[in-house]
Amino acid sequence: MGSLRLRPPTLLVQVLLSLAAAAPAVCPAESSFQSGAPSPLIAMSHVDFQITIPKFIFLRIGSGTGTAAGGWASNANVDLISWVPAAGTIGNGVALAGTGGDLTGGVETAVIVANHGNVTLSSTTLGKLADGAGDTISYAQIRTVARKLTTVQVLGVPALADAATRTITVAAAGKIVQRDAKWTYTYRNQTVPPAGTYGGVNTNNARVTYTASVP
Repeated sequence: MGSLRLRPPTLLVQVLLSLAAAAPAVCPAESSFQSGAPSPLIAMSHVDFQITIPKFIFLRIGSGTGTAAGGWASNANVDLISWVPAAGTIGNGVALAGTGGDLTGGVETAVIVANHGNVTLSSTTLGKLADGAGDTISYAQIRTVARKLTTVQVLGVPALADAATRTITVAAAGKIVQRDAKWTYTYRNQTVPPAGTYGGVNTNNARVTYTASVP
């Protein structure tokens, strides 16, 4: 009796077999067919739904993009708030409104939105404001006050301190934080510093870093 010889599969057959192995199983939608005399005659079918929401956090200070109501995006703008006290008023203890800020007059928009519990909000400075000549002004001379913008709960603000981090907790409701505020910066004007320009655009310890985080 002659031997049976199996021919190797052609290239087309190999490709079809590979595609069949890789293809996901087809899951037809559920259906129900009923017939007969019972009254009422009932057919039932089902659909399952799933929505996956990623964890996120949004922080805006000043001329950013987005509000507490939505439309959030990254924006690299950094605002400069400055003061130039009149010579005859230096050190008299009368607080001065600033120049600059996206709301003008030394006022910044502040927004936090997050969906994973309480938010930790902090401010960090590298040191006292300096003039490059060895003179300094303490960050204690800059006061920040949070006032209502649009949300019912006002977003609080961590104080500024020299070469330090100050932190507050923004409490979530149902794991959601959605708050904003107008942060108003004023110069306390309680000291008489040497003449000079202190701080600037990311120089001489001018930049404050605000950080928001969720677990």
